[in-house]
Amino acid sequence: MDGSKENHMGPLLPSSNLQGGSRMEGVKHMKEMGQTNRRALSNINQNIMEAIHRPCVINRADLSRRCTAQTVQHCPEETEKLPSQQLDCTIIDVEEYEENAVPEFVRHTEAMLDEIDRLEEVEMEDVEEPVMDIDTCDTKNPLAVVEYVDDIYEFYKKIENSSCVSPDYMTAQFDINEKMRAILIDWLIEVHYKFELMEETLFLTVNLIDRFLERRTVIRKKLQLVGVTAMLIACKYEEVSVPTVEDFILITDKAYKREEVLSMEKLMMNTLQFNLSVPTPYVFMRRFLKAARSDKKLELLSFFIMELCLVEYKMLKFSPSLLAAAAIYSAQCGLYQFKQWTKTSEWYTNYSEGQLIECSRMMVSFHQKAGTGKLTGVYRKYSTCKYGYAARMEPPLFLLEH
Repeated sequence: MDGSKENHMGPLLPSSNLQGGSRMEGVKHMKEMGQTNRRALSNINQNIMEAIHRPCVINRADLSRRCTAQTVQHCPEETEKLPSQQLDCTIIDVEEYEENAVPEFVRHTEAMLDEIDRLEEVEMEDVEEPVMDIDTCDTKNPLAVVEYVDDIYEFYKKIENSSCVSPDYMTAQFDINEKMRAILIDWLIEVHYKFELMEETLFLTVNLIDRFLERRTVIRKKLQLVGVTAMLIACKYEEVSVPTVEDFILITDKAYKREEVLSMEKLMMNTLQFNLSVPTPYVFMRRFLKAARSDKKLELLSFFIMELCLVEYKMLKFSPSLLAAAAIYSAQCGLYQFKQWTKTSEWYTNYSEGQLIECSRMMVSFHQKAGTGKLTGVYRKYSTCKYGYAARMEPPLFLLEH
């Protein structure tokens, strides 16, 4: 019997080591630590035993309120082994919290979630787009005249109607009609391209022709003479290097003599009272393209659409500023294939998107049929590499849908 105990349990230790020595050393250690206010060991043992037999015990004070509203889940295996009275939910050994106190990390999390919800609501709302100051980058450029540019364009807006013509002035002509006018201007666009003249020259040429024809009746044999003379005057006003009279005579295949050109020049200048400083669509195009923050592609497409309108007699009913704004709007819609008109563009053009729709739809129809028919001068000009093949871009046909 003694041997079996020794084999299975090892040598027996003296009882004094288990009872007397251990207990005395423990009591001495507790006195040295000064732990006089600790709970009785029996209570601690009871807590330990309860924690062992109760796997569902919760040790967080902020969850104590939830125990009354729902049953705490527990392990099914322990439920079968333990008596039912030991499965109650008990909160043990926790710090004292106020009844409605919330841990700090919970408050921070809730605040963060509230901020995320607020930001999502702001993003869903329509935030008003700010108006950009398009002249800030040119404050050090004296040629940009930043101090006066707003006043200059305000003046252009006031006088632009005085430079316009009646949209039905052709009814007063007995020998020419609007189709002849279209043929003349389409031809002059090719002449302008061959002479490599400035864009301002072309727009001023068309303006001089219309203003002169509104005041003077012309026979069809003299209509081409009116056209080349108007371009000669526009070149003298805009160009640095001006083509000679002989150049224009050659371009007409010597249909007119030098004296005829000079005589028509005098008649035209007297009829127009030497008023050549007028705001053409080109003047507004430059300002409005800057407001649209355009690149070269948008610029070329806008001018392509604008030159298509020069040929069309029916576009005389629109003011130069409206034509320029609508051309840029149509070009933007064509490039991006959706409607786009920023608050900045609206501010500097003084035209809303709704005011441009009628004119823009007509421009889209011109763009759609630009390569067809007999008058294809503008289309061929903008189908070259120099003009970025702008004529080959798709028109925004969705604008034609009502």
